[in-house]
Amino acid sequence: MTRVPDATPPGAGPPDDTPTHHTLMHDPPALAGRPGDGQPAAPERSLIRAAAELAAGARGPAADWDRTGGLPDSVRKDMAAAGLLCADLPRRYGGAGLGPAALGEAAAHLGGACSALRGLLTVQGMVAAALARWGTREQRADWLPRLASGELTAGFAATEQAAGSALGAVETRVDDPGDGGDIEVSGRKKWITFGAVADVFLVLGKSRGKPATVLVEADRTGVSREPVTGQLGMRAARIAHVTFDAVRVPRDHLVAPPGLGLSHVAATALDHGRFTVAWGCVGMAEACVADAATHAATRSQGGVPLADHQLVRSLLARSAVDTAGARELARRAAEFRAPGPGRGVTETIVAKYAAAAAAASVSRDTVQILGSAGCEPDSRPGRHFRDAKVMEIIEGAQHVSELHIADRLLRQFGAPPASGTRSPGESA
Repeated sequence: MTRVPDATPPGAGPPDDTPTHHTLMHDPPALAGRPGDGQPAAPERSLIRAAAELAAGARGPAADWDRTGGLPDSVRKDMAAAGLLCADLPRRYGGAGLGPAALGEAAAHLGGACSALRGLLTVQGMVAAALARWGTREQRADWLPRLASGELTAGFAATEQAAGSALGAVETRVDDPGDGGDIEVSGRKKWITFGAVADVFLVLGKSRGKPATVLVEADRTGVSREPVTGQLGMRAARIAHVTFDAVRVPRDHLVAPPGLGLSHVAATALDHGRFTVAWGCVGMAEACVADAATHAATRSQGGVPLADHQLVRSLLARSAVDTAGARELARRAAEFRAPGPGRGVTETIVAKYAAAAAAASVSRDTVQILGSAGCEPDSRPGRHFRDAKVMEIIEGAQHVSELHIADRLLRQFGAPPASGTRSPGESA
């Protein structure tokens, strides 16, 4: 399938700058309209504090949410009331105009406490980002304020049984009768974050063989959900498999013309999600480093402080360095993204790759340092250990990201693009 050229669909918002890929070794630009240090402004700091307070309040109950398999509805309302849903949207749509650096810090706070909290921030932001960039003026005015206020909870319905990393293989049908009437959506989606409680889904399918995206309300006839429980990680994220059985929706629910559904709409959603997942992983790794260091500093074994063991110190040192490196790459991605949509795509992939790897290795080593305490049902490092493996799969699996990173690097030094290499989630 030939990749669709990057162009603004008819009826969509003003065209954005063409995505640019800076060299991996290049110094990042200063944040637009800010001093070069990239520090969040005062209004942004208040939202970061709100995220930190929510995270602190979740520290205790997060284990219960994980065990029972559900983030409470009241917590979703608290996030909306704090202004953390779609906070990077412009104020005219109910957002706070939050910049990437501040959005990242908020995601880190939430991720350090509970991946489901960060997951809500992520999926709501993914759908909003796709609509903000590729929706019509009417779609933006109708849907974005309701997503930002928390009136609607969104789900991004892309993956299927035979379409995970290769989303070009989706089989969901978006049938257009061609008479200007309703369109019909049929297919089964899997592993939809907050799919069990979402009010609206952004569905990726195919219309006459072309990738297409469409908004489908959850209460329409033909929509059914199968909640998922007991999975490896993200247990509180209300994950569900969702079936669309000949669901009819108005034609104005189609987001961008068919042909642009994957390369433009879904790609924008995935890029936004990848960024907040990266920062959430930074928060997970930082929380684990704190837990490991606290345990090592206060625990004695056979009369010898645990911190006096050289192997323990080695684990702590490697964890601290990996975590710091992940944070710097996430910060760098935020600076590259600051000029606007479509920027910092490769830098975000690099950050997510490094941060997911750090969350996985640091949580593993923290459980090792804590020993049996790390295996307790209420163990935060144990929960992050399970969640981190999921982070290495979602929004671009690690090995797919490696192909993209290597391809961009080789092209900088004169190699032609590798056949079949593209951004995670990009059209084939």
